[in-house]
Amino acid sequence: MSRRTRQQRARTFIKDIASERIELLFELAEVEFFNHSERSNRYVRLAKEIGMRYRVRLPKRFKMRFCRKCERYLVYGVNARVRVNKKRAVVTCLNCEDVRRY
Repeated sequence: MSRRTRQQRARTFIKDIASERIELLFELAEVEFFNHSERSNRYVRLAKEIGMRYRVRLPKRFKMRFCRKCERYLVYGVNARVRVNKKRAVVTCLNCEDVRRY
């Protein structure tokens, strides 16, 4: 096995681990939101940092679950408002009033 293939395998292994950790952090943020909302915000920040450090893209389902401006975990109906406008979802963060269209 050449050196290049070993390095490629190592990179994919690291990216897989990073993806798993990001998914786990979002699950924990969902569980902890009603008891400790600040802790769930911290989990989101950590997931975002892991994604940037290891160059792993966050799936769209996770991107829609936090505010990009204030980095808070969003729970629709509690701290986020969702409206459907011309077949697009408009998500408004109620903490910082930031608007995202998906």
